[in-house]
Amino acid sequence: MDFSQIEVTVDGARAAITLNRPDKLNPLSTTALRELAQAARQLDTLAGVKVVVIAGRGRAFSAGADLASFASAPEDGLSPREAADTGRQMAEAIEAMRAVTVARIHGHCVGGGVVLAAACDLRIAADDTRFSIPEVDLGIPLTWGGIPRLVREIGAARTKELVMTCRPFSAGEALAMGFLNRVVVASELDSAIDELVTTLTGKSALTLTATKRHTNAVADGMVGTARAWNDADSLVSALGDAESRAAALAYLERLGHR
Repeated sequence: MDFSQIEVTVDGARAAITLNRPDKLNPLSTTALRELAQAARQLDTLAGVKVVVIAGRGRAFSAGADLASFASAPEDGLSPREAADTGRQMAEAIEAMRAVTVARIHGHCVGGGVVLAAACDLRIAADDTRFSIPEVDLGIPLTWGGIPRLVREIGAARTKELVMTCRPFSAGEALAMGFLNRVVVASELDSAIDELVTTLTGKSALTLTATKRHTNAVADGMVGTARAWNDADSLVSALGDAESRAAALAYLERLGHR
């Protein structure tokens, strides 16, 4: 599998999808999003793969959406709406995988990176991970199906608070609110991931998939993610809204003065 912004490896029953732009803290451009969706679909054709670890190379899991790739001319001949919809398509492709997906989170997990993690079945983070959802400060709504996924994982009130205030939160808080399965010392993150993957790959593929599908079906009945089909329209509207653009410029200016 040959990709430009991610790396995919397969080792028996275990596979990995690694965001591979460490110099930029693994931003999620439209190209990266399309590659993630493609990798998910391709790995689903490999019957022997039971677990897929999703990670980021370098100092961060992901710095979130690569806003430059959405604000500039869309990549690969995509229309603005098609480009805005690639995040939803990515999250749905990751969530639809037959294999169990495990997010290995470290460094920074920001915005779209939080949505990517929320689309995974299980999540383990290093204790020094910093989470944030800055979209509203950037003058755009949280899209890509992020709202229903967060409501599903942490509840409506907590989702509103974190998305509206844009305040950073720690791995410890993410664990307490139910977003994470485990938090470990940073130096032990890889061993914790390996231990979990070894446990899972020792189970039968049929029972793993049945449990995943059953749980997802119940969760979808409570908080469906299919309603996020028009998230792209909200994003495109925000990119053309004068007040939202002014808010984004003010936020970026404040960052520059820090």
